[in-house]
Amino acid sequence: MYLTVNSAQTYCYTGGKAFDVAKPTVVFIHGVLHDHSVWILQSRYLANHGYNVLAVDLPGHCRSAGEAPSSVEEAADFIAALLDAAGVPKAALVGHSWGSLIALEAASQLKDRVTHLVLVGTAFPMKVSPVLIETSLNEPLKALHMVNVFSRSTLAAPPSALGPGTWVFGASMALGKRVLASNTAVNVFHRGFVACDRYANGEAAIGAITCPVLFVLGTQDQMTAAKAAQPLIAKAKASGKTVQVVNLPVGHHQMTETPDETLFAIRDFLKAVGNL
Repeated sequence: MYLTVNSAQTYCYTGGKAFDVAKPTVVFIHGVLHDHSVWILQSRYLANHGYNVLAVDLPGHCRSAGEAPSSVEEAADFIAALLDAAGVPKAALVGHSWGSLIALEAASQLKDRVTHLVLVGTAFPMKVSPVLIETSLNEPLKALHMVNVFSRSTLAAPPSALGPGTWVFGASMALGKRVLASNTAVNVFHRGFVACDRYANGEAAIGAITCPVLFVLGTQDQMTAAKAAQPLIAKAKASGKTVQVVNLPVGHHQMTETPDETLFAIRDFLKAVGNL
């Protein structure tokens, strides 16, 4: 489904179902050098079990036009505009990595318009190695290989990811190359990494949200180590938020390495907390 957001055509995958504004809505937000497809199992399941799904391609990524966000705050403003364009009064936000920071910042701005917040593979601060930032700018394919080595805890995911025998490392490399090539005006790899590295509002944002929050973390994650999410978890609890934490025995790509467990964590959270 295409929506016009900030005067640009924006693609949202709806899980193969027609969008119905009367249903509860879940917005999926991808990370750096990804697109909507990383949420394929989770989005399709929820779309077939009573939810609207908007798995978005961020501006300047793959099927979406517009200027690629240069900061977390800019991307969060886009999410607010996306909800307006879809005519959605309230939604749950689910974000991975950079997308988790975008979801967090958006939830802090939108307050009661966000019913649930799910942060997958998150950390704050989400600092990126200066070497990796430089390599993403000057040798992006080399940086892509580095990231996929760091990110993965397995080479082949369970059948429910994309199909039996899926080579998740190769699939992620191919996706990264496709996303990088989709924008010839801007290096979205480098821009996304810089946005992660510079984001400084995480603790203030988690204190400002008004909804329950779920952290889905990978115990083998070398990109955003589970321990790097602990300051956010502690701040959320200290601020009186309803907090759930699910630790999965995988790396940074929870959606494809443990697709079922990631789905069940999200599904159960939406049902049990706030009854979405």
